[in-house]
Amino acid sequence: MNASTKTRANVSRIQERPHAQVLIVGGGINGIATFRDLALQGIDVVLVERGDYASGASAASSHMIHGGIRYLENGEFRLVRESVQERNGLLRIAPHYVKPLKTTIPIFSTFSGILSAPLRFLTHKQGKPKERGAFLIKVGLTTYDSFSRDGGSVPRHEFHGRRRSLHDLPRLNPTLKYTATYYDASVHEPERLALDVLKDGLASGSHARSANYVEAIGVKEGGVLVRDTVSGAEFTISADVVINASGPWTDLTNEAFAVDSAFMGGTKGSHIVLDNPELLAALDGRELFFENNDGRIVLIYPLKGRVLVGTTDLEADIREVAVCTEEEVDYFFDLIAQVLPDVAVTREQIVFRYSGVRPLPRHEDTQPGFVSRDYRIVEGTIPGLADTALLSLVGGKWTTFRALSEHLANEALDRLGATRTVSTAGLAIGGGKDFPATEQARSAWIRAHSGAVDADTVGRLLTRYGTRAASVIETIDTADSTPLEHAPEFSVAEVAYFADHEDVVHLIDVVLRRTNVAFTGDVTLPLLRELAHILGTRLGWTAETEAAETHATVTELRERHGVILDESVVGTAG
Repeated sequence: MNASTKTRANVSRIQERPHAQVLIVGGGINGIATFRDLALQGIDVVLVERGDYASGASAASSHMIHGGIRYLENGEFRLVRESVQERNGLLRIAPHYVKPLKTTIPIFSTFSGILSAPLRFLTHKQGKPKERGAFLIKVGLTTYDSFSRDGGSVPRHEFHGRRRSLHDLPRLNPTLKYTATYYDASVHEPERLALDVLKDGLASGSHARSANYVEAIGVKEGGVLVRDTVSGAEFTISADVVINASGPWTDLTNEAFAVDSAFMGGTKGSHIVLDNPELLAALDGRELFFENNDGRIVLIYPLKGRVLVGTTDLEADIREVAVCTEEEVDYFFDLIAQVLPDVAVTREQIVFRYSGVRPLPRHEDTQPGFVSRDYRIVEGTIPGLADTALLSLVGGKWTTFRALSEHLANEALDRLGATRTVSTAGLAIGGGKDFPATEQARSAWIRAHSGAVDADTVGRLLTRYGTRAASVIETIDTADSTPLEHAPEFSVAEVAYFADHEDVVHLIDVVLRRTNVAFTGDVTLPLLRELAHILGTRLGWTAETEAAETHATVTELRERHGVILDESVVGTAG
């Protein structure tokens, strides 16, 4: 894809001042959060991302903010404690996107796994899969609850026997013995949450600069050589500290710097999204979280009116594009049958599929499920840049992005001889600031922002953007508020807002990351053409570029996400 666009102001701002105290390479959630943290300290910081923001590993998540109860068996108590506390914190500082998620574990035995679990804990070797029984799960959930120090963010777990379990969820496999129900959290809009974090950093002042579709390709003239993949222009950014936050591609970025590293060993995780009303109803608004008979932890839960099913944990080659295979789809259907045996699912009901590589550390002979989900920071140097410190981030996950970024920012501050002036703990993110916590407060907010934009639209925008909806409403109030013909829940002005204020470069950025139209199976060829024309008007595209962007988007949706677009067969994946 090579969209012809008007001059990109974000790139120009970096070119005009090509030196920074800190350069961050990688615009996934951890790089973006570190950018925000350093920007809030007043540090002159630049972030570059070779694709769109949050388009790599951060876009392939299970949409969960969770403590990772299964990591207890790995002995990762520090990570679980931090994750639970960060989950509770995100429920408070990002309530527009992070919501409590009622989670139920179907249990088919009482004492299974008691002997094998300690062995796994001590050796981190999987051995023959052994189901975890009620006793082990009870111990794990009790420990899990103990890490919620504030005691009020989510309810504590409950255990129920077979009769109560089947009363609550009658479509569950009737051979179960118990269910355990606890709360974690889901993040309904992970890519938009990442954008909110980025905008917080940019709003701190001109010392914070970022650009998507800018790739770090080497070292030249005392700095990091980067290429604008839109224009092809190359320029150098110098910095006192370079942070490599490239996720699973960390070693490849270091390779571009002529740094030899072998830190990463990510595994592939895939998901499918089903439009299956029967399955959606069977879940009754909650997630099913359980262990498959091969020892992998899997999940099924309702999201955006669809059902998300995941995930796999397979060895992966980071140099290859990750895709969800037909074998993985078969695997997902098998696991649905284990817990909901009388609910039929078919390939025709798959509206979207996606896959990505987790940024896990190199793990040699350790089984994928036992690879640490914790993170560490490795210091190094870049040949030819003697005065520049290199910090490589190894690991990290969505749930702990705030704590991780604080840790990584502190490492950078230490090397700069600077001190922290602002804590991000408890600091609201983007549209989570002053987000109405009750129905009464929500109604008041909607009334206060209604006028030229009707109350129903204001409510929809509040749900979509949190209190950042105020700036979108202002744009709609002064621009073309006409609903899209092929997606009337959006307006022309709203799509223009993406182009003007959210660094959209390609049509796929809107289809996958500024909206949910592909995820929910609502994307059509007419909609793509409509979006391309609106974006083209704002970004200076020719008719030929609009057509090329539409074609490139159709191709990516087909090859990466199994979405086959045809005028007569719309929005299916199979």
